[in-house]
Amino acid sequence: MYFDGFVALDQLLVQHRHLWQFQPMQGDWPVLPPVLLAKLKALSLTECAAIDADPMLQQAHFGQLLPEIFAALATVLQKVPRYQGEIKPQPFWLSTDIPGRKWQQICLFASATAIADLTVLEWCAGKGHLGRLVAFDQQRPVHSLEWQQSLCDAGQLKADKLALPQRFSRVDVLTEPTRHYFVQSQQWLALHACGDLHRVGLHQAMASQCQAIGLLPCCYHLQQASHYQAFSAPALASMLQLDKAALRLAVQQSCTGGERVRRLSHTEMLWRQLWRLWALQQGRSYQPLKSVGKHWFSGALVDFLQFAGAQHQLPLPNEHELGRLLEAAE
Repeated sequence: MYFDGFVALDQLLVQHRHLWQFQPMQGDWPVLPPVLLAKLKALSLTECAAIDADPMLQQAHFGQLLPEIFAALATVLQKVPRYQGEIKPQPFWLSTDIPGRKWQQICLFASATAIADLTVLEWCAGKGHLGRLVAFDQQRPVHSLEWQQSLCDAGQLKADKLALPQRFSRVDVLTEPTRHYFVQSQQWLALHACGDLHRVGLHQAMASQCQAIGLLPCCYHLQQASHYQAFSAPALASMLQLDKAALRLAVQQSCTGGERVRRLSHTEMLWRQLWRLWALQQGRSYQPLKSVGKHWFSGALVDFLQFAGAQHQLPLPNEHELGRLLEAAE
């Protein structure tokens, strides 16, 4: 059933890729039906943000314009297997300093992957929140790998205070040997391991013949290769060629961010669009700017422009040009 759903989703994406597989910042717009285009142009930015976060609003706004997509998607989603187990309440002190939604994900993942008689290798552990829960609740020995020594130290300190069977090792899994950390009688767990981190770990776990694998990947676009390299036979048979821009779509939606996050995301889009317009006026073809933290967009526009100008070796717009560019970017 799972692969039936995968193939159906793949076919849906291939059939309608003109609607999603393009890069708007490069002016690479698809040719849309006039009715759909008019609908999109009539939406405000606030409405767009609300629709993006709510499947019911998506259905309400676009169900009649794209009925075959919504009908096919509803059929496919019925085939997606869902974990039906119960999540046991945990002591409050286990989740200290962990945001509520993140803690819910950790509890769900730990419960869904529980295998009583296997030790655990926790991949890209951070402070080892997942491993700490597994060690406490399931009483399984956990070896947590993390590349930042400060996070290893913080995680080990907490595990020791709670007398848990959890130990940390500092290792950069992308550049340092990791084969000696794997054993067959083991479960490999990776929660939110980004891009190449989860791909490297998955290859190593398979090569080491780990008895069980629990993986929840994220940020698929954080990889060295220009295009996604599939693992499974159905994915290898797909007609889709997913570059980094396409992979980024998987983590672009924000359903849990607060008003501040939405405001900063809007500012980021506006400023990046402003810079794109300026670069084009200077005779440059599109060049993406490096990713930066959201704190940049609660600061001054001039700081962002200096960062962008240094990266692309371009002069900054003057005050008159800046006002005109802001208006055009909006």
